Amino acid sequence: MTAFEPTSTSAVIVISSHVVRGSIGNRAAVFALERLGHPVWAVPTVILPWHPGHGPAGRIIPDDAQFSTLIADLERAPWLGEVSAVLTGFMSNAAQVKAVAQLIATMKASNPQLQYICDPVIGDTKGLYVAESTAVAIRDLLLPLADIATPNRYELGWLTGTEPADNQQLMEAALRAGPDTMLVTSAFAMMRDSISNVLVTRTQALMAEHRIVQGPGNGMGDLTSALFLARKMSGMNDEKALQMTTAAVFEILARAAKRGADELMLEADAASLERPMAMVQLRRLAHPNHGMSA
Repeated sequence: MTAFEPTSTSAVIVISSHVVRGSIGNRAAVFALERLGHPVWAVPTVILPWHPGHGPAGRIIPDDAQFSTLIADLERAPWLGEVSAVLTGFMSNAAQVKAVAQLIATMKASNPQLQYICDPVIGDTKGLYVAESTAVAIRDLLLPLADIATPNRYELGWLTGTEPADNQQLMEAALRAGPDTMLVTSAFAMMRDSISNVLVTRTQALMAEHRIVQGPGNGMGDLTSALFLARKMSGMNDEKALQMTTAAVFEILARAAKRGADELMLEADAASLERPMAMVQLRRLAHPNHGMSA
């Protein structure tokens, strides 16, 4: 069996936003996971015609009762044993967060091997773009359940009440955040005109960096979370999973930028999800607790 061949227990529940046009939220995560062999149960937290960055538009948000009923149905689904991981992204309100936290807690109680990856989609350099009550709920209800979290560095700062000025402070904040594995995107790079992903666990710290590409940045966090989860589910170690994930996202972004696209073009660059050819610089960092990671 290859690393990407599906098994009877390789399904992933993905709970995030859905757009009609574009490659963000569930559109990015579901495509990537299915391309890598994982059946996906996709739950939309909001439906948008396109990413809000392209201009104002309406949105459809399930009412709280309907959303809670859907999540409760999943808790009792007869096929729940097929699911080995859950990925959460954008949440529309605190009520959704509460319902999802209940689902994950129930699943973990019946399957301690369940992997939960939390992408706390709450903001960027401009500040929070969700209600503060939603961000607080993600911090207090979802992060404590997560095995892996994938905040950008601004989200990490908000979640931990810090303002990391360098990767040392960023790693210290990540270790205080809770999950055993923290993959922080848009971290500080060592090379000029570059950006990095920093992976911190209780025993090691790694950085993967690449040059900055001016292109369609929407969806990169969603794609990063899905790809890192898929790599870990395939049995890759952290170092290889970080390198492969970062290379794939960089390659797809660079190709979209070269075409002048305003969205990532996953359908055209699907091969990059499996076998990225882009080179990224991988470094071992001095772990805040242990010095240079082993």
